[in-house]
Amino acid sequence: MTKYPMTVQGARALEEELAHLTKVVRPKLSQDIGTARELGDLKENAEYHAAREQQGMVEARIRDIEGRLQHAVIIDVTAIAHTGKVIFGTTVEIANCETDESVTYQIVGEDEADIKAGKISVGSPIARALVGKEEGDVVVVVTPSGKVEYEIVEVRHL
Repeated sequence: MTKYPMTVQGARALEEELAHLTKVVRPKLSQDIGTARELGDLKENAEYHAAREQQGMVEARIRDIEGRLQHAVIIDVTAIAHTGKVIFGTTVEIANCETDESVTYQIVGEDEADIKAGKISVGSPIARALVGKEEGDVVVVVTPSGKVEYEIVEVRHL
């Protein structure tokens, strides 16, 4: 049985998505299917088939979310003592050793990863290189374009 590490915010977002799908989307799809049924012959009824296909995708997503939440290990990083060490859920500022360009990432679970929002998956190459290291450490990240060295500038528990 696979356990899914997840931040408190990530679990809350999945719970909200699940509530929206079950309380808003599912009833609307049932209504759409009923309306499409009234249009006549189901064999050639494109609206009916489209609504049924959409219903299948929504039900699959609901099952996926329920499974992930059931097997989630929710980690509240704010309740963990700050040691300066990079762990799941921390926000890390790193600086490229060559260019001095800095970037900040929060290390989150698979479902929460969003590079545009500064959230990287714990399984990503950067996160794997950072986890377990401390402020001031230099880490080497293997990227498709080669190895890049980063210095850990700051670790925050937000």
